[in-house]
Amino acid sequence: MAATKKLSSLFPLFSLICFVSVFFLLSLSRKASNSSSPTHPHLIRFEPVTETDADPSGDSVSSCDYSDGSWIYDPDTRSDRYDSSCKEIFKGWNCILNNKSNGRDIVKWRWKPRHCHLPPFDPLKFLHTHRDTNIGFVGDSLNRNMFVSLFCTLKRVSGDVKKWRPAGADRGFTFLRYNLTIAYHRTNLLARYGRWSANGNGGQLEALGYKEGYRIDVDVPDGTWEKAPSFHDILIFNTGHWWWAPSKFDPVKSPMLFFEKGLPVIPPVPPEVGLDKVLKHMILFVEKTMRPGAIKLFRTQSPRHFEGGDWDQGGSCQHLQPLLPEQVEELFSLKSNGTNVEARLVNQHLYKAIKGSNFHILDITHMSEFRADAHPSTSGGKKHDDCMHWCLPGITDTWNDLFVTHLNTLKIRN
Repeated sequence: MAATKKLSSLFPLFSLICFVSVFFLLSLSRKASNSSSPTHPHLIRFEPVTETDADPSGDSVSSCDYSDGSWIYDPDTRSDRYDSSCKEIFKGWNCILNNKSNGRDIVKWRWKPRHCHLPPFDPLKFLHTHRDTNIGFVGDSLNRNMFVSLFCTLKRVSGDVKKWRPAGADRGFTFLRYNLTIAYHRTNLLARYGRWSANGNGGQLEALGYKEGYRIDVDVPDGTWEKAPSFHDILIFNTGHWWWAPSKFDPVKSPMLFFEKGLPVIPPVPPEVGLDKVLKHMILFVEKTMRPGAIKLFRTQSPRHFEGGDWDQGGSCQHLQPLLPEQVEELFSLKSNGTNVEARLVNQHLYKAIKGSNFHILDITHMSEFRADAHPSTSGGKKHDDCMHWCLPGITDTWNDLFVTHLNTLKIRN
């Protein structure tokens, strides 16, 4: 009885000890839970957004197909990327300044990949990431379109810029605070070419009846960019529009005549075979002369949107919003062999050429096929509709979003 009474008197003490113990254990558990939480301020990590981060499945770094998606309209979007006051915008591409009816609506369409997220361009982060870097765009005027977009985006956040052109470049700027140089090297065919006339003493081409045309040396790079691989850390190439240009290279009056090792290719070959030869030689040249560790990309073909004929046949592009999927197929299908078929044709040659090389593809074709509304059209200041180049600001801004995302992915891989 006495023992029972003694135990009863100790019960409050035991209860208190148990309560304190339980409270202590719960506190430890909560602290451990908070420490492992991704929202804990000491454990937040700021890393480049990769394709894996953006892809919900997270299966692999390359699991996201950014070319598979659709354009989403957001009427409340305000683009502060840059505006029509950027002086580097070629006059014919400045659709806002030229009062194109949908000039301000073009940037309100956002590309949404089907299975992942395409991060928006962060120009300050880009400048910091690519400090002490040289970036070159090599190709025709569509690569200049993309170059100007990048320049205007960076200029908006860093005005300390000096005009400076690397050897052969058509345009070039250095962002002095970051020692970042971007340049555009203009070349229509990548290979060296010029007028050719028959020799009075005769020759193999003369014997076949050729009197004049254009000589294309398939194994000699155009002088405008031959030194670019040894200067730039990142190069973005394109070619294509001039290979199917009968107004320039008339198959009868001024045909393309291909030379290899200084001698004419006999029998003469059509432009598509010449393109294959040029791509093969230029890719080998770049791989041999590029700086160690440099990044090399080929941008796929930018689509044209001429309807009712080609540019010199009254063709136009009067759309004010993106095309529907069925309209895209009607306009670009290889089966229809229509006016704008060059985009997918060129890509077939490009993909074959880079197979086995260490070039990377920047695929902008399919996302751009929808945007018949984003060309200068009648506001381009030409005698014909410009349904080839793009308004700025405009779709080439999205190309650069994709370009930066690819660069981040490649740097993580390396």
